[in-house]
Amino acid sequence: MLNLTVTIKKLLTFSALLFISLHLNAAVDLSKTDLGTPDRDYIEYPDDEEHSLEEIELGKWLFFDNRLSKNNNQSCATCHNPELGFSDGMKFGLGTDGNRVGRNAPHIYNLAWATTFFWDGRALSLEEQALRPILSSAEMGMSQELTLERLQNIKGYLKRFEEVYDDGLTFENVGKAIAAFERTFISDNAAFDQYIAGNEQAMSPSAVRGLQVFIGKGNCIDCHSGPNFTDDSFHNIGVGDADVGQFAINNDPASKSAFKTPGLRNIIYSAPYLHDGSAASLEEVIDLYNAGGVAGAQNVSKLIKPLGLDNQEKADLVAFLGALTDRVVIERPKLPE
Repeated sequence: MLNLTVTIKKLLTFSALLFISLHLNAAVDLSKTDLGTPDRDYIEYPDDEEHSLEEIELGKWLFFDNRLSKNNNQSCATCHNPELGFSDGMKFGLGTDGNRVGRNAPHIYNLAWATTFFWDGRALSLEEQALRPILSSAEMGMSQELTLERLQNIKGYLKRFEEVYDDGLTFENVGKAIAAFERTFISDNAAFDQYIAGNEQAMSPSAVRGLQVFIGKGNCIDCHSGPNFTDDSFHNIGVGDADVGQFAINNDPASKSAFKTPGLRNIIYSAPYLHDGSAASLEEVIDLYNAGGVAGAQNVSKLIKPLGLDNQEKADLVAFLGALTDRVVIERPKLPE
């Protein structure tokens, strides 16, 4: 009789574990969300024409060329280093003069689908985004004239600009070329993408639970929505620093300390986080949200409120963010002379 009781208990335990295992690996219902895999057919190209390989290569040269900075010591890739998740691993980046820039360098994955750019939304196109750091006195410190003068003295650049553009080398075309290259920074085959395509084993049980937290109790999807996990909008999440954010651009009091929602693909590579680099890890970012922002922060979005996540839920959320990883590998080019 004792052996029978033990056997029954073992069977019940096994059945319970089997049920839990199947439950944890069951597909999460995303039908009421707009999460998904980015569709390359929906990329909006200037003049509705895909970039040529020659234009993309030209943009790649420019992206990695230190000669586009005043002191010949900085390129776009200095702050947006592909080996560091297209960020720079620093709380605040450095300009060409060794000065500290005002904000953390955001990653630039999947900007092919973006509609606003920079933390404060000051640029409305990828081409404008590409040129502003070159002209910024706090960053690369160039002028249009000096940029063109330097490039005109490099035969390889002159030849390629003439091959790609009818009007050859212009400052506007510099921005077009860099933007063409940046549109190739596409991440769309992470474990999450494989999971929603039908491979329920692509994400770990912890990541699956984290997805449930993401779309449910964590309210992450309120801002981190769509295939790139950003609403391309601006929110004050309660960081509590003195940076006025988008308010400096639009002078709207409702925008004080509001910053663009960053996309979350490959987010594990681009620490530290937030516009001021104040979060050293994803765990610290989640703790900020879980607390409803920094105590005493002003003008905080109504979307930000204490979440009550326990340690397991927070760990699962980190696991899910890790499942958004699909690294983009870029080989540094030989630059023209």
